[in-house]
Amino acid sequence: MFTIDSIANKFRISYFLFALLLCTTFVSIFMYAEMRIEQDLVKGRLLQQLQLSQEKEGEQAVYIANPGIKIYRYDSAPEDLKALANNVVQEIRVTVNHQTGATKTNLHFFAHQQNEQKYILTYLEGTEMVMENYPVLAIFEELEDIFADALKIAVVLSLLIAALFSYVSSKQIIKPLLDLKQAVETDHQNLTELTHLPSEVGVLARAIDEKNHKLEQYLKREQLFTGDVSHELRTPLTIIMGASEVLASQLGDHSRLSEFAERISTTAKETSEIISALLLLSRAPEQLDTPQTSINNIASNEVQRLKYLLRYKTVTCTVVAEQEYCTYVRPELLKMALGNLIKNAFQYTDEGEVIITIDAEKIMVSDTGLGIPETMMPLLYERFERLNGINTGDQVEGSGLGLSIVQRIMTHMGWKLTHQANTTGGSTFSIYYNK
Repeated sequence: MFTIDSIANKFRISYFLFALLLCTTFVSIFMYAEMRIEQDLVKGRLLQQLQLSQEKEGEQAVYIANPGIKIYRYDSAPEDLKALANNVVQEIRVTVNHQTGATKTNLHFFAHQQNEQKYILTYLEGTEMVMENYPVLAIFEELEDIFADALKIAVVLSLLIAALFSYVSSKQIIKPLLDLKQAVETDHQNLTELTHLPSEVGVLARAIDEKNHKLEQYLKREQLFTGDVSHELRTPLTIIMGASEVLASQLGDHSRLSEFAERISTTAKETSEIISALLLLSRAPEQLDTPQTSINNIASNEVQRLKYLLRYKTVTCTVVAEQEYCTYVRPELLKMALGNLIKNAFQYTDEGEVIITIDAEKIMVSDTGLGIPETMMPLLYERFERLNGINTGDQVEGSGLGLSIVQRIMTHMGWKLTHQANTTGGSTFSIYYNK
């Protein structure tokens, strides 16, 4: 499909317009030259006829010389010619009546001062020119039509050649860019082959290659950092979990203290799972194995895990699913994404309900809470962007990273996250997992 945004099409249009402008310039020059030549020939012919008529007929009010020449003494000329005539040959369209009917033709005329007498000399174009009277003008009028036809053919051919040449040349100009595009999309080796080119494409290839190298170094540093942090944190977390289990076994009947020990163990396990999920995010998606995972179980577990956020609120939470739904995904990533959405819904809802709906294509988390102002929509998935508290105006506890992490997980898994404001207040976030 033709589009003006294409560089190739812009080049073709520019080349065609340039050819059209060039042809217009040549046609204008030709028409101007043709007009000046015709004016000089007509003027010379009429001045010659004035001299011949004066020698032959003496002083007359009107001289008539066939074919088509009529010379007026200024005081005897028609008023319309007096109003228009000057010393430059002019041309107007006139209607001539014949026995066969009326025809339109051109009337050439100009004013001429001879001594103290002024004349208006006219020549009616289209009348058969007698060769012996003024053969140059007769030949010119015959050649004028030939040149005009030849010029039309030349213009058409020039535009066709320009269109063909612009199409071929634009392909050759765009080819290095297409090669660069293919090299960027395939592998680093093909791009390296273009960096030695001295042209603008080589400069662009070197810039892209340098940027790719910087991105590779950045990603490598990020992966190393994530791996190092995960490795360093696992050891103290393992110690904490072990110590909490030992502590719980020694507390015996101290139920309140056992509850704290259990909470320490649970939090350490959750932190370990988060570290595992972050480590998975640092790997390429194609390097991850994706076992069949129950969405219902993860949703229910996350609701139970985060239910402490609703302890002092009049908020109910319901998981709605017609059947058991499964998908192929790393459970750590789905747990982190869904957990962040549920946590936000719990934190920003003071009364009403939170409903998690699961079907064959999406997971919806809907609440009756604060909702998201229109002004924050462009920053919805930006890091560290947060809403204020509902009642106090203070910020709800959190880092402002939840939605940005969810969006990153969606991109990593090739899923889709959408937001919709509820008509009764609150928000609905939907994870489309079956794409």
